[in-house]
Amino acid sequence: MKAYERLIKYVRINTMSDEDNAASTPSTSCQHELAKLLEQEMKELGMEGVYRDEHCYVYGHLPASPGYEESPTIGLIAHIDTAPDFSGKNVKPRIVETYPGGNIELGHGRTITVEKFPDLKEHIGHDIIVTDGSTLLGADDKAGIAEILTVCERLIRENIPHCAVSVCFCPDEEIGHGAELLDLRRLGADFAYTLDGDAVEELSYETFNACSASWEIQGVNVHPGSAKDIMVNACLVAMEINSLLPLDEIPGKTEGYQGFFHLTDMKGSCEKAELRYIIRDHDAGKFQARQDLMRRIEKQMNGKYGEGTVKLVIKQQYRNMAEVLEDKKDVVLRAGWALKKQGITPDIRPIRGGTDGSQLSFRGLPCPNLGTGGYGFHGPYEHISTEDMDTMVEVMLNLLGEK
Repeated sequence: MKAYERLIKYVRINTMSDEDNAASTPSTSCQHELAKLLEQEMKELGMEGVYRDEHCYVYGHLPASPGYEESPTIGLIAHIDTAPDFSGKNVKPRIVETYPGGNIELGHGRTITVEKFPDLKEHIGHDIIVTDGSTLLGADDKAGIAEILTVCERLIRENIPHCAVSVCFCPDEEIGHGAELLDLRRLGADFAYTLDGDAVEELSYETFNACSASWEIQGVNVHPGSAKDIMVNACLVAMEINSLLPLDEIPGKTEGYQGFFHLTDMKGSCEKAELRYIIRDHDAGKFQARQDLMRRIEKQMNGKYGEGTVKLVIKQQYRNMAEVLEDKKDVVLRAGWALKKQGITPDIRPIRGGTDGSQLSFRGLPCPNLGTGGYGFHGPYEHISTEDMDTMVEVMLNLLGEK
């Protein structure tokens, strides 16, 4: 089976994670549906030690080929869940065959434009999988899963020589919990790679430092006709909090190594309001400064409107894995070699986000990130080239075949 055929099958299964239920793993029971399917497929392929645990982690192994017994065991990791940023229910994928160039009309009033997605220019003549505009696609990261299992199938069916391979598919990566309960002993890898990036040339060993910041704002609500010196409008306090943050340090105005504050959710009334942010920065010092600014704003608001008006809760999510991988460059170089063997010049760049590799690297498993061929993740404009998926399969075969 081709990788894109697997992807089309997987994306039809809703696996959205839920940050409001992050205390449970998985955060949504629907993730088990795909996990069960993957468990079955891995067994049918003939993989060894296939196991799905109660937390929705799915493991499988391929022993080393003769002559590769002394080679390191390499882990391949992808995540089951899709982002809660946009609906992943009732996904209706379709293929734009032999893409002729120009904009792609999706439906529901949405269009993938060349202006906003210049990668389209590089994919003229490719078959491109898109949505109908009402949901995200789910290539993040079901494309990674599809590519990994296609690699495993080819290793088995074609008798391709390879090192020992350990596979794990994880839940809840999109809400920062994907690697927390991954059993490193069961995985048994010397080092690993997540397939969770976009362009095929992407090779990353740097991530953001990341945390979430939640604000609870308690207002004082009285009749507006007699509100002078009494009313505290919680929604207006929320607006004031946001105005005290740097206006240009948001995702839509930053790139590369620039960090940001990202307001992900807000709701409220005069009586009570809530704000949710994620805070990101590659630099540890700047990351700490962003958190300190939030705490100063909390103190300022309570000083102005009364103690207890606002409450800030900051939760750490993951750290920049470059702290670990700077000393493990051989793992990065191996992936670079696999790309070059396929005629691809590696684009070594920081991830403006995180992967399960962030937590795993700090847990002792060096784990850089590779691309899958997808673009426009977390929204209805998500798209992926079937040819790029085939290319990533070949790259991984290169990676696993090197002694």
